[in-house]
Amino acid sequence: MNALHNKRFAVKTLAACALMAGALGFSGLAAAQTKLKWAHVYETSEPFHKWSVWAGDEIKKRTNGKYEIQVFPASTLGKEADINQGLTLGTVDIILTGASFAGRTYPPLAIGYFPFIFRDAEHQLKFAKSDVFKELAAGYDQKSGNHITALNYYGARHVTSSAARPITKPEDMKGLKIRVPDAPAYMAFPKSLGANPTPIAFAEVYLALQNGTVDAQENPLPTIEAKKFYEVQKNISLTGHIVDSLLTVVSGQLWAKLSADEKKIFSDVMLEAAEKTGREIIASEARLVEEFKKKGNNVITVDKNAFRAAVLKNTTPADQGYRQADYDRIINLR
Repeated sequence: MNALHNKRFAVKTLAACALMAGALGFSGLAAAQTKLKWAHVYETSEPFHKWSVWAGDEIKKRTNGKYEIQVFPASTLGKEADINQGLTLGTVDIILTGASFAGRTYPPLAIGYFPFIFRDAEHQLKFAKSDVFKELAAGYDQKSGNHITALNYYGARHVTSSAARPITKPEDMKGLKIRVPDAPAYMAFPKSLGANPTPIAFAEVYLALQNGTVDAQENPLPTIEAKKFYEVQKNISLTGHIVDSLLTVVSGQLWAKLSADEKKIFSDVMLEAAEKTGREIIASEARLVEEFKKKGNNVITVDKNAFRAAVLKNTTPADQGYRQADYDRIINLR
């Protein structure tokens, strides 16, 4: 009887130990996995979202499941200014953002928004790999405590306007009420040509155009398509006044926790995602001019040199808080 009792006790003890080990195993697994939030303001149909999701999956794979990244598109975690602030507050871990917004923390970083600084997409992609960009990114890192991992090509920004206000020459911008993003970097182009820039949050632009709150807005062709601005704006003037980019930024809190190997994985994957995003945007820009014509939009080819000369007559990089030396180095990239 005693032997049987001992045997039962041993079996119960083993079972209890197995359950405890299992529980510890699961909690250990849960503790090992870190959930991260990646936020942006773009639609799920856009390459920025697609390649952010790809990057999240790829980081999960390459870190053996240690990091689980959820991507929050279309301003679901706040407007662009909010998600930039979120990096510091710890409400987001990774964001895609215009250097215009990151430039609020470190103004020299936004120099890429000076009108006509870039000749074209390839010029900007050269900038992304240049020493001048690395120095500007390091300045931002130091000032903000966050870390820039990549620069993504966003597209050449063009002006769209209502049927009554076609923009064919610099003089047509005079008095034009034009929506711009709520960041100082976007003001130089419209202000230098006598327009009235009106900051409106990205999610509210379609309605503002539809209601006639503003006469015009400016964005790259893929954004004009994704946000359906072509439905409420008859004219698309190919000004290409800013060749825009998005930065992939990791919060300082997250970056500090990563090992050297993990930092390399995050950087490699985010650079690869940026490259894939850029190539897709460049391809869609080439296609969209004809597509907008087919939709019945009036696509206007303008004299970009005339616009550039008019801008430079009225403003300099220094007026906008940028360093002339950075401007010269970027202009001379070949």
